[in-house]
Parts: sequence; C-alpha cells; structure tokens
Amino acid sequence: MKHFMMLCLAALATAGAAAQTPGFLCCNMRTDGAWISDINYLDPGKTMIPAGTPLTMNGFGKNRVHVVINGRKQDIGNDYSRSLSLDAFAKRYIVDQDPLERLRTYPKRIQDAIGSARLTKGMTREQVIMAVGYPVSDENPSLESTTWRYWLNSFSEFDAIFDDNGILVKVESEVGIRPQVVVE
Repeated sequence: MKHFMMLCLAALATAGAAAQTPGFLCCNMRTDGAWISDINYLDPGKTMIPAGTPLTMNGFGKNRVHVVINGRKQDIGNDYSRSLSLDAFAKRYIVDQDPLERLRTYPKRIQDAIGSARLTKGMTREQVIMAVGYPVSDENPSLESTTWRYWLNSFSEFDAIFDDNGILVKVESEVGIRPQVVVE
C-alpha cells in the first residue's frame, strides 16, 4: 500500500510539473487578447504574436491549450483541427526550440516575409508555417500534400502550393486579398 501511495504522489508531482511547461510559439499567430484560434484569421481587433515568443503551457481545457504569453493568460483553440489529439495539437504550436534561431539563418527576403506574416515563393514548408501557422488539419489532413488551404478570414481563402521538394512555388488567392497574403 505504501508503494502504491508513493507511485500516486510521484504521478501527481509529474502531472503538476507537466502543467507548467515552458516553450515558444511555433509561428505567427493572431489573438483577440484571450483566444488564439488555429484558423488564425486576420480579423479587426486581433494582434499578431510573433513566432518565437516565449510562453508557458499550463494545461488543457476542452479543445484548448492554456498558455501564458507575455504575462497574459490565453488559450490556443483547436477550432478546426479536431482530427488531431489535443496533445498532438499542442505540440504543433508549442515548440521546445526557439524558432528565431532558425529564422536568423534564412535569407533576408524570407525573414521579412515571415515577419509580416505573408508568403513568398521559395519558402520551405517550415517557413510557411512560421509565417502563417499550420494549415488546419480538418481541411489539410496531410502536411505532405502539395497544396495547403488557408483562410484569411471567414470569406477569403488562399492556397500555398509546393513542389515535390516542399518548396513554395505558388500562392493562389483572390486578387483583393493577395497583398495581405503574399510578398511579391
């Protein structure tokens, strides 16, 4: 019985430690101040939290990951990627390695595109993710696909199209939103 109680206490201590996990935001994400949706809409009133921003994960809720970013509690919402487990979802957005270390090694035009949350030809899949986030898994079940579908807002979509080597060769979008999505 004593051994069982010690195992239970160890499990509780481990769960408590896991609930306070430091990391970094994988990619540019937009927030209303409390909610960061995986769809990453560019809506009025939202602000961008840059890739590489330090954060602490504080646990899970229903379809959400609780984090603290810049001293503010926020939730990263699994709104459109429910085909992923919440743990797999969290691992997409909360990374151990600071993405800024990689970002600094990219050509300046790629760095500038990522910094402005837009795409430019020649980006790798990793760079596209840093710039505009992951494509939602409900519409993009495989990250190996040559086309990733994104939404700028509820009414405007765009597609990132990759070659067989995973290099961005084209962005298809409506003419009116192109300047908000692409750096030519």
